[in-house]
Amino acid sequence: MNPIKSFQAARWIRTANLVLQAILFVTLVLGLNYLAVHKSWRVDLTHLRTHSLSAETLSYVKQLKQPVKIYVTLPKPKEGDDSAEAQAYRDVTELLREYVFASESNPAGAITFEQIDVYQRGREAKELDLAEPGPTLVQCGDKRHLVGPAELYRIEKGEKKAFLGEQAITAAILDVSSPDKKKIYFLTGHGEMDIGNTSEEIGLSTLATELRIRNFEIDRLDLTARGRIPEDAALIISAGQRTRYSAAEEELLRQYLATSTSDRPGRLLLFIPPGLPVNSQQEATGLENLLYDWGILADDVVVKDINPASINDTEDLILNAFSEKHEISKQFFDNQIKVRFGASRSVRVNPSRSSDESLTVTRLIGTDSKTAWGERSYKIRFAYNSGIDMPHTLLGFGVASERVSAKDKNLPYSVQAGRVVAYGSSDFISNNRLSNDGNFALVLSSINWLVGRGSMLNVPARPIEKFQLNLNQQELLRLRYSLLLILPAAAGLLGLIVYWTRRR
Repeated sequence: MNPIKSFQAARWIRTANLVLQAILFVTLVLGLNYLAVHKSWRVDLTHLRTHSLSAETLSYVKQLKQPVKIYVTLPKPKEGDDSAEAQAYRDVTELLREYVFASESNPAGAITFEQIDVYQRGREAKELDLAEPGPTLVQCGDKRHLVGPAELYRIEKGEKKAFLGEQAITAAILDVSSPDKKKIYFLTGHGEMDIGNTSEEIGLSTLATELRIRNFEIDRLDLTARGRIPEDAALIISAGQRTRYSAAEEELLRQYLATSTSDRPGRLLLFIPPGLPVNSQQEATGLENLLYDWGILADDVVVKDINPASINDTEDLILNAFSEKHEISKQFFDNQIKVRFGASRSVRVNPSRSSDESLTVTRLIGTDSKTAWGERSYKIRFAYNSGIDMPHTLLGFGVASERVSAKDKNLPYSVQAGRVVAYGSSDFISNNRLSNDGNFALVLSSINWLVGRGSMLNVPARPIEKFQLNLNQQELLRLRYSLLLILPAAAGLLGLIVYWTRRR
């Protein structure tokens, strides 16, 4: 064989082999990219399933009929920022990316999000009614739901234990994507505080505005004039009555609560002021029978305190003794949030309530101040009288009551049959006091619990894992010398051994 021809054949074979390899490599890359674009899949290998949404959330996202836009107002952290605010931003944005990815298979209900700096983009923030950084706004059409920073974490003894962002965001998405708004009625006809009144002391215009922002529909209701409770009532609120409700009005409310169903839930929120300024035979609220039915006692006292740490310069009570046993008050207990009450009476669990296994009554707020008391003779003077006035141990400022009943004795679960929350003050929801963050948070937490926002979700919390290395000063010094001296010296010694071996 001619050696020249054999060399040429080998060269052609080698060239063809290289070209074929190049073609195979290019087609492999193109094929992988095609699969990634059109046939992509993801596998979450993290221990706590950090990058996965729950099955319940996924089912809701895939059934959305309208697009949902989410605005994150938490400031974008700088690189290396490990503050609590920076971690909250990362947790929220990572979670929202999962919502965006999950909604890609449902273009009609696509979920998108963006971070908005309320200071640098002030005009857009104003249009969205976002005044300060912190809350996350979930919006669908003209419906809005704000998720506050306190709703994102479960905090125990000042330490974050679990991330609740998925539960809060999913509840918000369900709320804004629902075709119907929950309607709240404010009672009128007895001197109650009015939702259209802009007065600093007795107006509720600020509360009305905040509720509308959160996708609630609100209206007034005069039970005497109307004679019934509307079918669309998701919640009835009595805020600061000044005269007694009639027996007929009380019976309407009692029936509304007693006939509660999943389609027409009976929910009542009472803000009962102390010392109704009417004649001595009508100082009661007119709701005593209803309150007794629900295990609540509103004492005819005015709460006073002489401890400077428990009152402010206007003699408002500063309260932070919240219960950790109830959904309304737990976040206040965990975060040590304070509320500012004005004139208050004691509202507590009725010690003589009838035994009813279907009824759960919980005190929401008490007082730790040993100098507080409930003054019974408040029309004459203010001075504690042992044996007559109420001691601080009995005082309460808020109570939540819930009745559940089994549909069938053979069923292992119960269904809600009504909820009542009562507070011993109406001043703390007025325009001037609602600006206190704790006050508004307490009202909103109460309303959300009453109407069931988020309570029906079975979305698990995500535990927060922390890894901490504890070293004393001596151990840290040893570690420093090991990293700076021993490891480089060992590498150099190994190099010398290899060099010496090769020389031989």
